[in-house]
Amino acid sequence: MLRLPLECMLMVAYAVVLALMAFLLEWASHHAHRRAQSASTVGFTYHPSQDIWKCPRDQHLFPVFSDVAKGVVVYRATAAACNICPSKPACTDSSHGREIEQRTLGEVEHGMTRFHRGLSLTLLTLASLMLLVELFRAGGTYAKVLLASMLVVFCVLIQRLFRTSSWTDGLRAHRQTS
Repeated sequence: MLRLPLECMLMVAYAVVLALMAFLLEWASHHAHRRAQSASTVGFTYHPSQDIWKCPRDQHLFPVFSDVAKGVVVYRATAAACNICPSKPACTDSSHGREIEQRTLGEVEHGMTRFHRGLSLTLLTLASLMLLVELFRAGGTYAKVLLASMLVVFCVLIQRLFRTSSWTDGLRAHRQTS
């Protein structure tokens, strides 16, 4: 029968709990990001063939500003149409017309997404460090094999999260401009 020291089993269990927390943070972050992006366009329909948004009252929002480097396009309805619309109080408080900001880059992440990614990476790094310390403390061969394999899995997870992080995008952009 395979016998692992209690400390080793507890360390592995704690590392798995930290990894689950990191996974839940990532899931919550992506879910909140998607909801926030879709909340600003509820009721509006995008027509890609004409590159316009259409509001629930059949008014069109046309592109008024575009920044290709940042991947942002701003669409605006005419002020005259919005200011006489009965739905204006629920739609916008602007006297210049309703605006929709569309982000065209696929990997655009906002501050909260980066914050959650940082927390996830911190949790996985902490779990990896705990596994590494326990690897040096463990006495049995099975315990060392289990801890080493868990450590490899955690390192791969950290690498994948860091590779998809917007921090690395910023580092790459900084290196290219230097």
